[in-house]
Amino acid sequence: MSLSPLPLPLPSPLPSPLPSTSPRSFERWLPPAALFLVIFGWHAAYGASAQTHWVATWAAAPQTSHIVFPRAPAPRAGSNAGNATASNANAGNANAANRAPAFASTPNFDHRTVRMIVRTSVGGSRVRVQLSNAFGAAALPIGAAHIALSSGGSAIVTASDHALTFSGESSVLIPAGAEVLSDPVDLRVAPLAHLAISVYVAGQTRDPTEHLTALHTTYISGTGDFTGAASLPDASTRQSWYWLSGVDVLVPSSTGLIVAFGDSITDGVNSTPDTDRSWVGQFAQRLVDAPARGRSWAVIDEGISGNRLLNDFVGTAALARLDRDAFSQPGVKWLIVLEGINDIGFSRLPGVQAAHAVTAQELIAAQRQIIERAHLRGIRVMGATLTPFDGATYYSDGGEAVREAVNQWIRTSHAFDAVVDFDAVVRDPQNPQYIRASFNNTDHLHPNDAGYEAMADAIDTAIFDSPGASLAARTSP
Repeated sequence: MSLSPLPLPLPSPLPSPLPSTSPRSFERWLPPAALFLVIFGWHAAYGASAQTHWVATWAAAPQTSHIVFPRAPAPRAGSNAGNATASNANAGNANAANRAPAFASTPNFDHRTVRMIVRTSVGGSRVRVQLSNAFGAAALPIGAAHIALSSGGSAIVTASDHALTFSGESSVLIPAGAEVLSDPVDLRVAPLAHLAISVYVAGQTRDPTEHLTALHTTYISGTGDFTGAASLPDASTRQSWYWLSGVDVLVPSSTGLIVAFGDSITDGVNSTPDTDRSWVGQFAQRLVDAPARGRSWAVIDEGISGNRLLNDFVGTAALARLDRDAFSQPGVKWLIVLEGINDIGFSRLPGVQAAHAVTAQELIAAQRQIIERAHLRGIRVMGATLTPFDGATYYSDGGEAVREAVNQWIRTSHAFDAVVDFDAVVRDPQNPQYIRASFNNTDHLHPNDAGYEAMADAIDTAIFDSPGASLAARTSP
C-alpha cells in the first residue's frame, strides 16, 4: 500500500510576504520537526511506490471482425491437403460458402450491457482495465463500466463489485482508433481468479473492436445498463470479447510479464471453452504452482487465430501489431513467439496472390526483426518451433520443407535468448510430420487440451530465474 506524505504543519501566521522558495530560505521558516516529517513522508511514499508497479495480468489482442479468407482450393482425392480451407482460423471447409461463417455475426450492442469473463494470471491489490476502440470507425460511447469477481456464469460476487471511472468520470467517449485506461480501483484479486468486466454502450455502435476467439462465454443483455447487476439471466451469449483488451494489477516490483505472441495455436483453438486449457492458460497455472525463484511471473495471451507474420489476414500482421500487443504491455520482460505456420499454409493455397508467397528466408528475417526490436527495449525472446501440420487443409510438401527449415534455424541459430521445441513435444514419433493422435482432435493442426498441456509443460521455467542473462541476439551470428 502506498504511503502518502504526512500533512505539513505550516507555521501560523505565515510570514508576509512569503519568503523565497529556495531550499535555504525554506529551511528558515519551516520548523525543523515539520521539515523532518516532509522528508520522511516523501521518502516513505517514494519507497513504497518503487516497491510496486503495474503488470498486465490478462490481455487479448484487439482485432476487427472484417475477415476475407483466401480462395479455397478444390479438394484433391488422396491428397494430404484434405477438403477444407483456413482451418487455422477456424474457417470451415471448401464448401464454406454454403455453411455458417467461421465466426458468429456481430450482435446488436446499442444501449446494451456486455459482461465478459477473464482469468488473471497473477493477483494484485489494485486493478485497472483497458478498453480499445482500435478498429472502430467512430467514437465509442461507454456509459458505464464495472469490475467484480465472477461467481460463475453471468453472476458476480456482489460485494466485490466496483464501478470504474475514467479520469474521474463514470462514462467515457473513446475516439476511433484509441484506447483508454480506467482509474485504478482497490480490489484484491488472487492468481488465476475469474473477473467479470461489464460495459454499457450508451448509444449506437457498429464494427466493434473485439477478440474473436475468446473461448470464454460473454453475456449480452437486453436494452439497459446492467453493469452492476448480480447476474444477466436473460442474456444472449457469444464466445468473443468486445472492446476489452487488458486488465492490469498492482504487484511487487519483482513481478514480471511474459507475453505469448502467436496465432490460433497460442489463441487456444480446439481447447475446451470456459476451462482455460490453452497452452498459455496451462502455463499460467504452472507459474503459480511453481514460481521462479525470487519473483513471480504473469503471462498473457496475445495470440490471434489466423494471424500471420508478414501479411494481414485475421487480425493485423504480427510485425505490424508487435508494439501494441507486446511491447506496450506493462511489466513485459519476456516474449514467447510462435508464428509462421499460417504464412506457410495460406501462401500455398491455389488462387492466393503471389505477393503472399513466403520462403523460409523471409520468415527467418521476420523472426530476426522481432528479436532485434524486442532487445532494443530490453525484452528477451523465446523462440518456439512450428508444430506439425500434415493432414491440415492447407498442407503441402513445399510448405513442410519451409517449416522444417525455419525450425532448424530456430533450434540452431542461437538468435533467440531461449528456445522451446513445441514441434518435438506434439509430433508423432513415428510420423513426425503429423501431430500425434492423442493430441489431435480432428484438424491435424490444433492440439487438444492434452496437447496444449504438453506444450505448457515443455517450457523450462528455470530460464526465467535469471533476469540478468545477456541478450543472445546481440552476439549471435
